[in-house]
Amino acid sequence: MLAYGLVNRADAQTGKGTAGSDGVNPHPVQLNLPPVQPLSAVAQLGKLLFFDASLSGSGQQSCASCHSPKYAYNPPNKLTVQPGGADLKSFGYRPPPSLAYLYRQQPFGIGPDTSPDDVTINLNAVAASASGDPRAQKSAGTTQPIAMVPQGGLFWDGRADSLQRQAFFPALDPAEMANVSVAGIAGKLTTADYRQRFIQLFGPTIVNDPDRLVSEAMFAIVRYQIEDPSFHAFTSKYDAWLQGKARLSPAEMRGLKAFNDPQKGNCAACHLSQVSRDGLPPLFTDTQYEALGVPRNPHLQLNKNAEHFDLGLCGPIRKDLASQKQYCGMFLTPTLRNVDRRSVFFHNGAYNTLKQVMDFYNLRSVQPEKIYPRDASGKLALYNDIPKALQGNVDIKDAPFDRKVGDAPAMSDLDIQDIIAFVHTLDDGYTPTPQPAETSNTKDTQ
Repeated sequence: MLAYGLVNRADAQTGKGTAGSDGVNPHPVQLNLPPVQPLSAVAQLGKLLFFDASLSGSGQQSCASCHSPKYAYNPPNKLTVQPGGADLKSFGYRPPPSLAYLYRQQPFGIGPDTSPDDVTINLNAVAASASGDPRAQKSAGTTQPIAMVPQGGLFWDGRADSLQRQAFFPALDPAEMANVSVAGIAGKLTTADYRQRFIQLFGPTIVNDPDRLVSEAMFAIVRYQIEDPSFHAFTSKYDAWLQGKARLSPAEMRGLKAFNDPQKGNCAACHLSQVSRDGLPPLFTDTQYEALGVPRNPHLQLNKNAEHFDLGLCGPIRKDLASQKQYCGMFLTPTLRNVDRRSVFFHNGAYNTLKQVMDFYNLRSVQPEKIYPRDASGKLALYNDIPKALQGNVDIKDAPFDRKVGDAPAMSDLDIQDIIAFVHTLDDGYTPTPQPAETSNTKDTQ
């Protein structure tokens, strides 16, 4: 069942463009939510590790320092990139993405489906075979032809293929937790207050095997992320609305329609608002990759070097797809759940408000002078965070980017305000109020 379908079915029933004018979902559904139960012993250990700052090179930085539960596992501040390193004077390369709603994330792959974990994939060979079709054209509420596209993975460039590797990479990154070696991390684990828990869970020899000890520590952190409901609470107003337990305001309802409308926001083309056929609630991402042409952020230290470009899938951090130029400039589409608990947006932190983000989508193609700076000669510097030779990768096919300079913007100011109002309904922590009894609880299976 699609949220898109819910709205349009209601339109058909009312004969007007005011679907669900009372704000109630006319076709509530039962969501297949993750189980809520006490944490396992391994997950309890993982929670201790997640908040333990002593596991960093500085002794002052934990996982929670950049992924605060108070901010839906986003950074707890307004910094574009977070401080790290042995002295906390280094800075990461990109804004940390949220750790929430990753429990269904698949490993990175290229194609319509991901492959089994036990099959070794030559990504360069697959990418080369798909070089003529590096991305799918997308329109909300429609079924698209099968395309070979990059999808899945973790971090902005998908370089981690599991939550365990995602937890491990920052531990040794000199700009983040800045541990010197696996042995160094293991040494801290063997002297921690929870040493005995490792022995109880993994046997007495675990403390004598640094590689296995650190591996099990990362596994414990993953179990905490999987088992603790706060990482995937599904307690937003939108989740309540899907279940018939909340009313959307007129602005929120208009925003939902504009979010799903291919002629307006077309947001749902990438930030899927559907409930799956087996009742899984939407994650508001298709986990694919896009080259949006976001303007360069001059405040990033690395961008002081005019020759430096962050090209996502093809580098500089990720190395294995460096030769696949058709993917340069592509970054993972993040979830929009709890997105307004962030203070910086996009892979380079170019924007600080949702209004700026919406203006970018609305004006990039039709009024680019409002998005990009001019160079020294006065020429508009389009797509100025991607080298000219690679700017052909930028999406100009999907609405609203398919419009031309001088065309009317796809969205009005009211559309943008309403979409932002709707996005606020994706924040967890909503408490439903009792709704009037429904005359029918028929499920929409279309």
